[in-house]
Amino acid sequence: MRLRRTAVVLAVSASLLSPALAEASPSGGAPPGVVTLTESALQGVHGTAPDVTIRNVLTVTATGTALRVRLSNPFGSTAMTVRSVWVGKQPSTNSPALVPGSNRRATFGFRYAVTIPPGASAWTDPLPLSVRRGDHVAVSIYAPGAPINDHTFPPPEQYTPGSFTSAGPGDAGADESGSAYGAFAPGVLWWADAISAVSPARGTIVALGDSITDGYNAFGGGPRWTDVLAERIGQLPPSRRLSVANAGISGNTVSVQPNPYDPTGQCCGPPAPLRLDRDVLSLPGVRYVLLLEGTNDLGGGDNAAPAPAAQVIDAMRTIARRVHATGRRIVGATVLPMCNAAGGPKEQARLAVNEWIRTSGTFDAVLDFDAVLRDPADPTVIRADWRFDCYHPNAAGDRVLGDSIDLKVFAR
Repeated sequence: MRLRRTAVVLAVSASLLSPALAEASPSGGAPPGVVTLTESALQGVHGTAPDVTIRNVLTVTATGTALRVRLSNPFGSTAMTVRSVWVGKQPSTNSPALVPGSNRRATFGFRYAVTIPPGASAWTDPLPLSVRRGDHVAVSIYAPGAPINDHTFPPPEQYTPGSFTSAGPGDAGADESGSAYGAFAPGVLWWADAISAVSPARGTIVALGDSITDGYNAFGGGPRWTDVLAERIGQLPPSRRLSVANAGISGNTVSVQPNPYDPTGQCCGPPAPLRLDRDVLSLPGVRYVLLLEGTNDLGGGDNAAPAPAAQVIDAMRTIARRVHATGRRIVGATVLPMCNAAGGPKEQARLAVNEWIRTSGTFDAVLDFDAVLRDPADPTVIRADWRFDCYHPNAAGDRVLGDSIDLKVFAR
């Protein structure tokens, strides 16, 4: 009997240590009551991971228990083997230290390691952690030699995502003190692209967009407009609350075309229709999609000419049709001013796209962000006090956008 017990223990230990194999494609299926608490869409693959641990920090937008974390390898040409993942709560993004006793080692199908093929994702098993809206969750991943699928455009520093990297070598995931890690890198995440949980929230809003959604250049000490939306909707009566997932990628296009800025294809994520399944429809609990894209298509760049209005409209119509086909609702936002010359072809295209968004009936609701931020004296530009540059609001502008959203559009 003693020998048999020893054999069972050894078999269980071997099972925990051998890698699980992730499914070839992510699944959006989830039990009722499970929502996506946060997201940081991955944009490309940049090199190979050294022998270090990266402590990713994401901020959740709703209350939840039984947390699960998704790791993804969408752009790697080879499989990645994750040797260890630890998940804990972090009292401050200014320090890699964790709440004492909060750090939990994650498993994948009851195994500590997982191998994720190219193009695939893997969810951890549920973790015995509870969070409230605004809590920071640290996901410490040890995957030396793995292709680095990352998100690298920085939003405001105090509004995560971001990460700390250990001095290495070896697995530093269990370190709660934070002494193994260096300085915070705002906006830099490796592999961890979503967190889900059992939650009283009645669903998730996914904001699908480019740098304006990602929060790039929203300097000045304030949150992104999606964070403002999460704050506001989190203050509603419990029966009306929703989580908010930010699927913004700087430089992203809404239509399938060469990226205007990046001939390598690794800068700015695939065009929105090509990433819609992974970054939106595969996530648990999605009830609404909020689409704010088109600036990069209409503006063009060295690697692609400005897109005509018809191309942008066709892409938006396709996305809306696919969202509706899954039973979700989609909210369209108008394209912000871009400093285009009045009467010029790029400004005419932007105005045509916005008129279609407002009047076509394609969307279940429309947010007129253009009308909110444009300068009354010159509607081709964002108001000076709300503008960082020709394309991006500053922190004050993001606050205005987030406050301008009529929460009734998320009432159904």
